[in-house]
Amino acid sequence: MTVPSNTGPVIRVQGLQKTYGDLEVLRGVDFDVARGTIFALLGSNGAGKTTTVRILATLLKADAGTAGVHGYDVATQPAKVRESISLTGQFAAVDEILSGRENLALVARLRHLKDPGAIADDLLRRFSLTDAAPRKVSTYSGGMRRRLDIAMSLIGNPPVIFLDEPTSGLDPEARIEVWQAVKELAEYGTTVLLTTQYLEEAEQLADRIAILHQGRIIVNGTLTELKQLFPPARTEYVEKQPTLEEIFLAVIGNRDKSEATSTTTGGQG
Repeated sequence: MTVPSNTGPVIRVQGLQKTYGDLEVLRGVDFDVARGTIFALLGSNGAGKTTTVRILATLLKADAGTAGVHGYDVATQPAKVRESISLTGQFAAVDEILSGRENLALVARLRHLKDPGAIADDLLRRFSLTDAAPRKVSTYSGGMRRRLDIAMSLIGNPPVIFLDEPTSGLDPEARIEVWQAVKELAEYGTTVLLTTQYLEEAEQLADRIAILHQGRIIVNGTLTELKQLFPPARTEYVEKQPTLEEIFLAVIGNRDKSEATSTTTGGQG
């Protein structure tokens, strides 16, 4: 049996492929995620981000390739993988009839943990929800619900958490609240795989960013490394560094132009 290692990547993906009918969603995806870091999988709608997360969370089987989480193979050891992860989807999975504290305590009891009340209180404090603890979740703002949802996913201290577009549909103020909560996850040593289509979100949160386009990782690096893909900033009165949005659009555009040229050349041959 594979034993989790304290060295090496916590998440390792190699040659991942997935097809739905004639649609190739993943066409050989490769990336590693280091322990205790925030890794952003950035891409447009339909790029394959959610499919990748669903495979890593053992909710979907890949057609080809391998993936490991916390030292366990997602295909052959799914139960061990599920014990090591938590998944937060695009919509908050909270009970609106219960209070924030009751939601947390309920999940702790379902996981047969000791002192669920203390666990709930600790998470409420960590996510700045103590004052709202006795209120029904139906009275919470979007940002508060999302923070509560993330807090619930941490019950049992999973070493790896998947956040699939955690700020989708939130207003700017609520989005910032969630960003702070995600940053705190890494500070506590949790490894975070974040999918997003918001460029500023990846720029604000991620230690490392991979751009997923048409089923492939076309760029993978730190924000500093991605900025080096641009020509050196031209100094006039003020030096202007490229934003992640400019990098994303340039990389996608160059990739599409390259594929179009290759297709045209092949057709002429």
